[in-house]
Formats: sequence, C-alpha cells, structure tokens
Amino acid sequence: MATSKALAYLESRKNLTGSGAGLVGLVLTFTGVAGTYWPVVVAGLYGAGALIAPPERPPLPDFPTPSAQLEEVRADFRTLETYLAEVGLPASTEARLTELTGLLSALLDPGWAAELLAQDPEGVHVLSRTVRQDIPEAVDSFVRTRWWTRLTPGQEPPERHLERQLALLKEEAGQLAAGLRDTETRRQETHTRYLEDRNK
Repeated sequence: MATSKALAYLESRKNLTGSGAGLVGLVLTFTGVAGTYWPVVVAGLYGAGALIAPPERPPLPDFPTPSAQLEEVRADFRTLETYLAEVGLPASTEARLTELTGLLSALLDPGWAAELLAQDPEGVHVLSRTVRQDIPEAVDSFVRTRWWTRLTPGQEPPERHLERQLALLKEEAGQLAAGLRDTETRRQETHTRYLEDRNK
C-alpha cells in the first residue's frame, strides 16, 4: 500500500512540476546565480513547483453503457413476463397487454433495432421505466383494487383503468418505435443524398 502511494506520487503532477522547478534551480546553480545557497534554492523551487501544480483529477465513474443497461432491461422483461403469466388477468385486458408486451419484446430483441436503441439513452430509460415500474405498478394496483371491488360492488371496474393504462403505455412504446423508425429513415435519406451528390 505504501509502495503504491509512493509510486503514485512519483508519477503525480505535483512531483513532476516540482522536479521541473528543481531542475531550474540546478541550472541556476551551475550558472552561478544561486551561489552557496544552492540547496535551499533547489528545494525551494521544488516545493514551490509542487504547491502550484494542479491537483490530480479522480477518474470518472464507470457507469454502465446504454447497451449494458439494455441487457439488464431484457433480463427484467423476462422476469416481468413470468410475473404477468402468474397474475392471470381478465380476457378483456389480456389483449391490450399482449399488444404491449409484443411491442416491448420487438424493441428489446437483439438485432438492429436494439443496436439503434442502445444509441438512445433516453429510449433505454423509457423502456426501463415501462418494464420495471409502469407495467408492474399498473398490474399490481389492478390486482389490489379488484379485491376491494369484490367487497364493495357497484364501483367502477378496475379493468377500465388497467386497459387505459396499458393503452397509454403502448402509445408511449409506439412513439419510441416511431422515433427509431424516423432515425433509420433519416439515415437512409442521408445515404441517398450522399450517393446522388457523389455521382454528380
């Protein structure tokens, strides 16, 4: 531990700047400017150089890349699918949920769409929030509300809220897919213009 700290100091900006200033002190000594006080001049210049050197910057934190985050979302999506299979939703909401999970599955499948999505951190965040928070919360609140509705009939059925929530989530995922499609369309148009310009 002490050895690594000593080696780190030898490579530090403070030591390198101080050593450069100390070398200036040696040059002053050999030219006769420092005189008999040359050790004080060299040590003083080394100390001054070490004091004025900028501090070491800590390394940047190593956050996961969007590709790694997307891989985690895929794993969470598989867990979510298992949870949804165990819940047993009514047939009226099952169709909307199947549409939503089909769209999410298509977005998360490895391939060119996932590669394009990995370049969009905001899109990864939207998918992550949908898979990890929005769908589980919607289904869980439906299950809890359905139990209370059985005890107090005559209330608005919780299926309506779940259907509306799933429709909104599907709309959001559809907007994400449309944004990715637009990105690919712009890429294709740009390549077409490049080829046209090249052939002029």
